[in-house]
Amino acid sequence: MDNRELNVQEAKLAEQAERYDDMKLAMEKVVKCGGKLSPEERNLLSVAYKNVCGARRSSWRVVTSMINKIDDKKKAVVNTMKKNIEDELNQICSDVLVLIDDYCLNVKDPEPKDPEQEDPEHKTFFNKMKGDYYRYQVEVAGEETKQALVDEARLAYEAANECANELPTTHPVRLGLALNFSVFYYEIENSPDKACGLAKEAFDNAIADLDNLKEDSYKDSTLIMQLLRDNLTLWTSSLGDENEEQQE
Repeated sequence: MDNRELNVQEAKLAEQAERYDDMKLAMEKVVKCGGKLSPEERNLLSVAYKNVCGARRSSWRVVTSMINKIDDKKKAVVNTMKKNIEDELNQICSDVLVLIDDYCLNVKDPEPKDPEQEDPEHKTFFNKMKGDYYRYQVEVAGEETKQALVDEARLAYEAANECANELPTTHPVRLGLALNFSVFYYEIENSPDKACGLAKEAFDNAIADLDNLKEDSYKDSTLIMQLLRDNLTLWTSSLGDENEEQQE
């Protein structure tokens, strides 16, 4: 068993033990071995960073919600904790963004790219992942850096969207991109019309092509389709409420 396989096994063990920081470190070593990641390796990397980052995002939301509920004497402690969480979150996001650019997409490499890394599924997955982690940075950013991060997230999602057009409409990577890109439009850019349009198009196209859905991706694809539909229901309901308020 070579080092790559050992690191993959370590990541799997860390996931079972819910030691996501260890899982992240193991998968960073796998990525730095070079070459295209297998779907399993790709998902292990995504799960590791999602959980490590997700824990900080959750902590940040809890601490932020407390600021206006406590007296001034305690605010200094809360603000210090909030700043520490933001620093940790930004570092995690920066680490994965560098990893993606340098090893998964080779954006700075002047040499011809590995043909395997030109695969549309590979490029869609990692450009989407870039968009996600820029989006997480936007959530905690100050006004001086926020717009630049919003622009980076949008560019990454747009690059992913262009690659995704080469994938089947029912492909889970394409559907996952539509889900997250539409969330970006709704939550970050405050563009509910764009969010609903993107989500509806992805859902309708997948429904129309459902007979061609591959058995091995059926569960993943139908789960994402359900999430798209749930978001559409919520967002269109909110839009309807806003329109009613404007008419009153």
